[in-house]
Amino acid sequence: MSKMMISFSVEWKKFFCSKVPIITLLALLIIPFIGGFFMFILKDPVFAQKMGIISAKAQIVGTADWPTFLGLLSQALSIGGLMVFGFVTSWIFGREFSDRTIKDLLALPISRSVIVASKFIVVFAWCLMLAALVFALGLIVGYAVDIPGWSLELVLQGFSIFTLCTLLTILLATPVALFASIGRGYLSPLGFLIFTIVLAQIVAATGYGQFFPWSIPAMASGVAGSESAAG
Repeated sequence: MSKMMISFSVEWKKFFCSKVPIITLLALLIIPFIGGFFMFILKDPVFAQKMGIISAKAQIVGTADWPTFLGLLSQALSIGGLMVFGFVTSWIFGREFSDRTIKDLLALPISRSVIVASKFIVVFAWCLMLAALVFALGLIVGYAVDIPGWSLELVLQGFSIFTLCTLLTILLATPVALFASIGRGYLSPLGFLIFTIVLAQIVAATGYGQFFPWSIPAMASGVAGSESAAG
């Protein structure tokens, strides 16, 4: 256990000495503000048009309430989170090859399984922290925009869906580590990410998203409608 703690602390320090944490943090914290922006427009589209925020040709469908807002958070995390979480995994596993430190890493008196496990723990820990910050900031933005329909029951229900989508998205980002190791760098895993994201949209559009793992988080969030989410 001591070797695991040492390996984890080293990987954690290496990760936070890079720019990846701040990049991924800024990338995902945009989500609540975009959701709040849409809620602000949906609350009074005419006022938003008069203020010049949207044009007369803009078509934004939906209602300004908490279920819609929380659904937007889950949907955005399911799609954008896959890219961000995959990027984190790609960097943590691929940097050893790009920086040519893989030989030094394998020469340490720590087993490879412990090293790999510690890297995955860092991935899971940081991705969960990012998701928690997104949801917490979402509640603050929603309160600031004064979205109607607040209730603790709705928030808890939205949080459960958000948590499910987060865990599924993190798990679906784990194969990126394999491609980072096989490709010995960043390009192969990033190419795999782009391919799966594009393919997930195509498969979901054909109605077979429930059979393609990378389409499931978005379906669970309700991005394809309540029937698809239920299916």
